[in-house]
Amino acid sequence: MLAGKRLLLIIGGGIAAYKALDLIRRLRARGAAVTPVLTRAGSEFVTPLSVAALAGEKVFTDLFDLTDEAEMGHIQLSRSADLVVVAPATADLMAKMAHGHANDLASTLLMATDTPVLLAPAMNVRMWDHPATQRNLATLLGDGLRVVGPNAGDMACGEYGPGRMAEPLEIVAAIEAALGQGPLTGKRVLVTSGPTHEPIDPVRYIANRSSGAQGTAIARALAALGAQVVFITGPADVPPPPGVQVVPVETARQMQQAVEAALPVDAAIFAAAVADWRVASASGSKIKKDASRLPVLEFVENPDILAGVSQHATLRPALVVGFAAETDDVIAHAQAKRARKGCDWIVANDVSPSTGIMGGAENAVHLITPEGCEDWPRMSKQAVADKLAARIAAALTAP
Repeated sequence: MLAGKRLLLIIGGGIAAYKALDLIRRLRARGAAVTPVLTRAGSEFVTPLSVAALAGEKVFTDLFDLTDEAEMGHIQLSRSADLVVVAPATADLMAKMAHGHANDLASTLLMATDTPVLLAPAMNVRMWDHPATQRNLATLLGDGLRVVGPNAGDMACGEYGPGRMAEPLEIVAAIEAALGQGPLTGKRVLVTSGPTHEPIDPVRYIANRSSGAQGTAIARALAALGAQVVFITGPADVPPPPGVQVVPVETARQMQQAVEAALPVDAAIFAAAVADWRVASASGSKIKKDASRLPVLEFVENPDILAGVSQHATLRPALVVGFAAETDDVIAHAQAKRARKGCDWIVANDVSPSTGIMGGAENAVHLITPEGCEDWPRMSKQAVADKLAARIAAALTAP
């Protein structure tokens, strides 16, 4: 898929820069031509010689190289590629991009380009979580840039959390999705997945039994068709797919906020198993066992995210798909839910313990639409996702 494609790879300064060497190797093995740009900070972690040897092309480092200005110029360099990839995208580079700074070759190229840009962020977890970085990220996403990662894991600094650059193969998949000419190219799609955790106290919570496998498979299938996917996930058992924008949340109210922040989108698929209720007043400290009495928990309803988006006055997507996990009267309950929520489709399934679907590798669903009910055979969750993604693509691209 990458044969004949030209990529401009900007390597930022960070320990993750060493992964850029493997990324170059894998891209060239797939037929892509890679023109590398190494920032001054990046050269503290990898050398121009090693980058050039793997890329098979000259490494560009200096904005004021007059020979290169005469032969090519930074404007031409910024626009001669099919895709600009920034890996690692440091907090500094992201800040420059968000605020329009251009004081070195990398930032000037990013300002001058009219080519799509893919970022692979990498930084310390506290830098990633900092409000300034999150504001910059929101700005860049609003400008239409794609993002892959970061992943959660151990940091070189000894801390743990989100901030690790996506692995080279994940970035390759994101590049292939960004360059794909699938039916959903140019479409922005929201997918929610996983459970939500509603705290009782700092060590206990209420949740639904969801692994997040089906939502993850749907996000993967949509990205493979070229969609720009915003993937909002609760604490799932499965890792998020590569090539999508991942927004991790814990509670239903956090998921609601993330969904509203992601609008507008062309389609929204609500596969998350959101807890219907939460404790009205979660305890700030662990509730201790008391032999003389049992704790009394007062519940309140969580926001109805699906209904809120389906009935949104100005930002309703063209297609809204809900999910209904039922244990009895599956089709009747799903049809009633579609009418009540105001969504376009409902994907319904039987999650009775005997089916093995909840937490399993397979699913058997019914697609409820205004035209009626389609009974799909039992198949892998990825096969369900692929079939649903194809239907979504057909609906969004219909004349």
